[in-house]
Amino acid sequence: MNKRILLIPAAAIVLGVAFLVGMGVYLDRWAGRSLPVAEETVVIVAPAMSFTSVADRLAEAGVVDEWLFSLRARQRGLQGSVQSGEYRITSALTPDTLLDRLTRGVVVAHRFLIVEGSTCEAVLARLGSDGRLSFDLTGVGAHELMARLGLPAGNPEGWFFPDTYLFKRDDKASGLLLRANAKMNAVLAEAWSQRSPKVSFDDPYDALILASIIEKETAFPPDRTRIAGVFVRRLAMGMRLQSDPTVIYGLGDAYDGNLTRRMLKTDGPYNTYRRAGLPPSPIALPGRASIEAAMHPGGGDDLYFVARGDGTSEFSKTLDEHNRAVARYQRR
Repeated sequence: MNKRILLIPAAAIVLGVAFLVGMGVYLDRWAGRSLPVAEETVVIVAPAMSFTSVADRLAEAGVVDEWLFSLRARQRGLQGSVQSGEYRITSALTPDTLLDRLTRGVVVAHRFLIVEGSTCEAVLARLGSDGRLSFDLTGVGAHELMARLGLPAGNPEGWFFPDTYLFKRDDKASGLLLRANAKMNAVLAEAWSQRSPKVSFDDPYDALILASIIEKETAFPPDRTRIAGVFVRRLAMGMRLQSDPTVIYGLGDAYDGNLTRRMLKTDGPYNTYRRAGLPPSPIALPGRASIEAAMHPGGGDDLYFVARGDGTSEFSKTLDEHNRAVARYQRR
């Protein structure tokens, strides 16, 4: 009788061990299989979400078996390590690699492009309409932006480097702008340290202003240094820059796409037909090529240029040559 009583627990132990071993083998195989995802699935894990809730959300999306996924996480000691964020899930993943991504925070990287030649106001508007970002600059105008970002006071125009910036869902828009500002400062400082002796500006900000004008004057790479050379020579000779883009910038919302003679004759801080020297601030966000052109202006005797209408410019040394070029390309 006693022997039979002892045999029953022993058998139970053997069966239990066999079950655990078998379950472990099955779990290993399951965790190494491709996820049953027909097409890319995106799952968002909210901050402070429990592992049970995460597993439930993944199961609802048809990605994993909730019980097996939770069991695997406990087996690996990872059930308390899931990070919040947006996760892209494909059939290339397995339950184990998905678990690794969730615990390491390998979230979706979104892209935001700051376009060369855009204005600070336009960038703010695009940031505000991008639903992937947390827009923490509501009600902040361009002239309040620098103070809101904790940067030196002043006009923000020109101070954000045009580039593609990676971010995670719900990252703050202010953080992205701070990165763009840091990059502009780095690019400008490097270019200033290597500037040509022809550049006689007192500080890099003046070069940034010129770079922004070059950015708006042309998108044709070979013309950038030539245009820079024209402006540098005009400044040295005391000639006015007479740049249409500066006038357009100064007009703001009053510009409707048609630059009239009356507009060119109306005085204002950005009207370089009426005022000598550089305008008081950049007029756009210049890219690296325009910054380099401002730091390395081309040589020669050209003092004028006019758009040909095909993206390139016609350069002239004298006013008579320039007037003929204007008649040829802009009065047809």
